Amino acid sequence: MVKNRSKVSHIITELGAHLPYSIFGVVIGIIILGILTFFTVILRVEHLLQDATEELFHVFHPVHILLSAIVTTAMFWKHERHFMKTFLIGFFGSIIICGLSDILLPYIGGKILGRQMQLHLCILEHPNIILPFALIGVAVGFLVPGAIEKSTEFSHSLHVLVSSMASILYLISFGMTEWIHVIGGVFLVTIVAVMLPCCVSDIVFPLTFTDSSS
Repeated sequence: MVKNRSKVSHIITELGAHLPYSIFGVVIGIIILGILTFFTVILRVEHLLQDATEELFHVFHPVHILLSAIVTTAMFWKHERHFMKTFLIGFFGSIIICGLSDILLPYIGGKILGRQMQLHLCILEHPNIILPFALIGVAVGFLVPGAIEKSTEFSHSLHVLVSSMASILYLISFGMTEWIHVIGGVFLVTIVAVMLPCCVSDIVFPLTFTDSSS
């Protein structure tokens, strides 16, 4: 019971500490997208914005899976030295939670904002893109758990920025090309899409499934 309370307390503390990173990452993502949109307008190629963001999404989403697999695997392996359990947590955790962050939550958010969103599940449509990143991420997580722990601030900042870009790019690519006039909604949707799954992946998911408290 005491152990469970300790885990819950740790999770709540970590979520609060990571909120500023999430806000910062989303703001940077919106600025980058704003610059990209600006250039498509002045070059009079607005029709290319959706194609450009879709291509970029298929870069940021697998990279997000890579980073998530590294962090999730490393954190779990640090707490519990069970190879198969760690592999399954790192592999499926990264794919499921990044899919939630980058695809499902932006899809639902876009629907709430009144857009006709397209559901595009990369793991089903492009497994050849997703699987290598997930497998390599898990392998790295096994090899460098100590290095990940020492670089928590940097690795989480990078993770949040990549997650923010993937979520925003999905919104634009699959239903919300005209996004400037609903930028407030985009900001809120992306904060939820980044904060919840990203922290669950890095903190809640591995700690919930560990048996040891070391």
